[in-house]
Amino acid sequence: MMKGAIVAIAVLGLGACGKSPPAAGGVDAPGTTGDSAAPFDGPNAEGWTPLISRGWDLAGGATNTYKCTRIKVTNDMWVAGFRAQSPTGTHHSVLTISTSNTQTGDYDCSAGSLDNQMLYAAGVGTDDLNFPAGVAMHIPAGTYINLNLHLFNATDNMISGTSGVLVKVMKQSDVVHEADMMFSGTFLVSIPSDGQPHVMHGSCPVHADEHIFTLWPHMHQTATHQKWTYTEGSTTTTLLDDDYMFAEQKNYPIADTLLKAGDTIDTYCTYVNNTGTTINFGDGSDKEMCFTGMYKYPAGGNLFACAMGQ
Repeated sequence: MMKGAIVAIAVLGLGACGKSPPAAGGVDAPGTTGDSAAPFDGPNAEGWTPLISRGWDLAGGATNTYKCTRIKVTNDMWVAGFRAQSPTGTHHSVLTISTSNTQTGDYDCSAGSLDNQMLYAAGVGTDDLNFPAGVAMHIPAGTYINLNLHLFNATDNMISGTSGVLVKVMKQSDVVHEADMMFSGTFLVSIPSDGQPHVMHGSCPVHADEHIFTLWPHMHQTATHQKWTYTEGSTTTTLLDDDYMFAEQKNYPIADTLLKAGDTIDTYCTYVNNTGTTINFGDGSDKEMCFTGMYKYPAGGNLFACAMGQ
């Protein structure tokens, strides 16, 4: 992502012409236009509707490839859940939104090909994300959503796939709180190769009252643990303190928690490096990151406003 905008968490894609069905039952139905729009045939039996995707081919040994797609949203959407479609070869994904149409359709890109407003991120093994009742993200008609997909192929053979994002939508009349997502953590990562645990730490102040309802840790292959806390006055509360596995980058739904202006957020990432070389920050799977995706309301704020070292 930025600073390199290298947030290394990108996903998705498919190529087909999109179409927008009429909204059913008053629900703001998904609708997009563009070469990479998914076929909007309505929700499946579980209520998930394709939002954006693209197909890709990846040569053997390609470990640092980025593919993007940007499409225009034609109908207002209120999104109450995300599901990643991440076949083998999908390292991570980032879904962002803007009013920019400078690059639409499928295009080759880099880790920094992102917008400043985050919608969703997923990595290897990320599970479904369902928002609490009454909470949704607003995707306005006329905006553009960008899918940044980081691909890797550890085999010697060509692989192909279609990666994408599906959503659950809700009626605008049922929305009580408008949400968004941002990252806490740090870009300042340097892990010596000594087989010992090393903790990287990012800290930031809370600038306005906000409610946190889901946390999503994102690190890479030498990461072993992540802890996330907030401090109000002299009281520190831990909302996440768990071992980390690169192949199981799950969401952590938490009870709706109010963080007040003036509180402090701290993200602690632990690594054990036995590679024989120092590992620094980077988007590749042989580099490392220290981020926590925070799903929160009300919406507002740059996606890296709580990340140190930009």
